[in-house]
Amino acid sequence: MEILKGMGLLLFTLGLFSLFSFKAPKGSKAMSGLANAAVATFLVEAIHKYISGNFLGFTFLGKVGSVSGSMGGVAAAILVPISMGVNPIYAVVAGVALGGYGILPGFIAGYIIGLIAPIFDKKLPEGLNTIIGALLIAPLARFIAMGIDPVVNATLVNIGQMISIAAQQSPLIMGFLLGGIMKVVCTSPLSSMAVTAMLGLQGLAMGIAGIACVGGSFTNGIIFKRLKLGDKSNIIAVMLEPLTQAPIVTKNPIPIYGSNILGGGLAGLSAAYFNIINNAPGTASPIPGLLAPFGFNDPKKVLIAVIFAIIGGTIGGLVGSVVFKDFAKKDYKSDKILVNGINKSNNDINNIGSKTPTEIATDTADTNVDSLNAKSNTESNAF
Repeated sequence: MEILKGMGLLLFTLGLFSLFSFKAPKGSKAMSGLANAAVATFLVEAIHKYISGNFLGFTFLGKVGSVSGSMGGVAAAILVPISMGVNPIYAVVAGVALGGYGILPGFIAGYIIGLIAPIFDKKLPEGLNTIIGALLIAPLARFIAMGIDPVVNATLVNIGQMISIAAQQSPLIMGFLLGGIMKVVCTSPLSSMAVTAMLGLQGLAMGIAGIACVGGSFTNGIIFKRLKLGDKSNIIAVMLEPLTQAPIVTKNPIPIYGSNILGGGLAGLSAAYFNIINNAPGTASPIPGLLAPFGFNDPKKVLIAVIFAIIGGTIGGLVGSVVFKDFAKKDYKSDKILVNGINKSNNDINNIGSKTPTEIATDTADTNVDSLNAKSNTESNAF
């Protein structure tokens, strides 16, 4: 029952996030800002507080991580409006006013400020807009965070806790289901870092999500390689950060997402079996998902879990490349220009530069005559 409740709430939440990301004004940019805020705070906290500080004994770095982790609301209220194109002064004013609040109130306050801040630039004269805007935005941002904080704790955070409880009660089943779903989210235009940050996922559930993104990156690499979805640069990019290859992913959803469910699910099983804990919300991405667990688990156990996750992701990629090979669309337009074409163009330019205007005109006339002769020959052959 807990599994059904946890997965049902997760799918419902993902649906809401998808609507917000694709339909809300500048929703996708706001989610991108939230993901960046999660990396700037939670990832730094996970590495420096728990690894550099607690594990290695560097007190200074431990303090850096602790302070960074407490600034989630500030970072979100700054980076979300900046991602939406707001004047950085307004964004920083909103952010510094949110000291003491978490990343979710910071996200919501930052999003609202991101929508209304441009009005100050339009309605107020130059110079005066900065002063009045700063004086009004600071209390407004904190008022929004103060009002939204209880609502967030009663909804999104509660959903995240229920998912975590389900993962604890049925780790292997949730490992496969949660791992598969989160890897699909990780590869889709909807940021998995933003989703897990908004849900406040921690513990085993966050460990499953992070390790699934690590193992699933090999699924994506194999799918891109075997189905010829791009060149080597595309393969490397999709393994490191899937969002960079969104045009190819959205054109080939069936083979990529279908393989991600299997590869991410198998990788999630590895995290569940070895009980990988991750108390850094928002680190569901290949690189953060690889680094963060070292702050909360025995490094040897993490390495073993990652190895098996890579094996699971590889299996998912190999199986998916066979099952979904007929679904691949390789007709995407590449932004690259062939090297031979560049060399030929350069040679033509150099040749033109060495000729007189009379010679250029003669060559052009000869080319036109050749084209007309070829056309007449083609028409006569047709008759």
